[in-house]
Amino acid sequence: MYYEEIKSTIKGKTYTSKLIRESYREKKKVKHRTICNLSKMPDHLIRLIKEGINGYNGSFEINDLRNGNTREYGASYVLGELAKHIGLNKIISSTKSEWSENVMAMIIGRILYQGSKLSLVNQHMDTALWELAGHEPGIRPDVEKHCYKPMDKLLKRKTRIERKLAKKHLQDGCVILYDITNIWFEGEYKNSQKIVYGKGKGGKIGFKQIALGLLTDKKGCPVGVEIFKGNVSDQTTVLDQVNRLSNKYGLKQMIFTGDRGMLTSKRVDEIDETSFRIITALTHCEMRSLLEKEDIQKDLFDQKNISEVIDTDGKTRYALCKNDKAMLKERKTRTAMIEKVSKLFAQKASVKRKREPKKVAASVGRIFERCKIAKFFNWDVDEQGVFTWSLKQNKIDADGELDGCYVIKTTADQGSMNKEEVVLGYRNLQKVEQAFKNMKTVMLEMRPVYHKNDSRIETHIFIVMLAYYLQWHAMELLKPLFEADNAGKDRRWTFETIIERLKSIRKIDNLINGVVVKSNISEPDKEQAKILELLNVKLV
Repeated sequence: MYYEEIKSTIKGKTYTSKLIRESYREKKKVKHRTICNLSKMPDHLIRLIKEGINGYNGSFEINDLRNGNTREYGASYVLGELAKHIGLNKIISSTKSEWSENVMAMIIGRILYQGSKLSLVNQHMDTALWELAGHEPGIRPDVEKHCYKPMDKLLKRKTRIERKLAKKHLQDGCVILYDITNIWFEGEYKNSQKIVYGKGKGGKIGFKQIALGLLTDKKGCPVGVEIFKGNVSDQTTVLDQVNRLSNKYGLKQMIFTGDRGMLTSKRVDEIDETSFRIITALTHCEMRSLLEKEDIQKDLFDQKNISEVIDTDGKTRYALCKNDKAMLKERKTRTAMIEKVSKLFAQKASVKRKREPKKVAASVGRIFERCKIAKFFNWDVDEQGVFTWSLKQNKIDADGELDGCYVIKTTADQGSMNKEEVVLGYRNLQKVEQAFKNMKTVMLEMRPVYHKNDSRIETHIFIVMLAYYLQWHAMELLKPLFEADNAGKDRRWTFETIIERLKSIRKIDNLINGVVVKSNISEPDKEQAKILELLNVKLV
């Protein structure tokens, strides 16, 4: 009786059969037959059987023990367990299946290993992520079968998943936050109907883009994301989102919160025709009109106390607020811009030669296009191209009176929200901005987008949103760690640092004679143990 390995190649793939065989004679010929096929047994048990056949007792010297492959385990395992604790896996699919496990691997992988789906499957030798998702260790997942096809299935369930998220985090009468941003693209996207040229935000000009609208609860927890054509106007998406919340999510009474550029008077009127109410802020022009209409004294704007004014229609409430830090910042910014333009104008006015009047006027227009403070200047160009200018000091003084002042507008009644809650509701919009920051840059790196058609792009963005959903819950649980941290140069903790600390918890293969006899998880140190405790996860 002996041990033998037989290799065979079928359709270009090599298979190894691990067999116990014996030799026998038949009519003076030596023949062989298989007694047992061990191919599906663990390697360390095969090793023991093999040594037993060869007459060894299975003992070994400690010097025979070697460390084999090590791979990241802690972060993948912890985020997977956290996803189970918050019910994300059940939200994606109520029953455990291969496709949903692969989707969870892509969601967790977005936090740990930003990049293309191809780069994620190529991490299979260095992380236990795919192993924890049910894949055989050391076997590379197929990007088409284990990424792209699950993505297609995920997109079909997107509305259902967002409905579950809304049911978990929203209820009638609660505040919902909404904002929109742009994602810019490079390259050719011939198969896309939504990637088009549009007015870029954040200084990105001359690139094709899409618009991305995000809905969160009042704490900033994401519940829904939608992509629009890159040239869409922010305000035109509002009513669609209200209808989406009402028709798809079944929510009939909500307080919809958006910024002043989004919830214009026309959009507010449209929402008023529904059962929804709004929170937004007034523009400077609207503030001045309100002060004149209601004869409001400027000393009602106070940093410590919020003053409330109710419109004559009895439905609209205004909360008057002031921020001294914002006042100093606005004043400094205005002064700097005026000085910059004044310097440019002084140079332009000092030119004595004859010039084309239209060209001079066009150059002035370009300056104002960049600086957007034309209201503070008088200027003129005569027939000889001579440029003259002066400051509108009365305009500058009048504008400065409202520095740091802002007015929050709501159509919610006092019984549902007091003035402090209204102001807080609007200020919480910064949590949506923080979500965009995390999704686009800080941790999740939504760009670059490697997909070329709208459905895959939408699914990619949805996966990034679900990854942020998981990250958001982790950040909430880790708040005690962040709150106890030092500040400035002595600061220790960020979410990135925590992920790296968890990544250093490794899964290590122990080898004897080149055979894996056991796999160990490295022991967490004090910092890692504290993180695991806060996240309520025990390593297995």
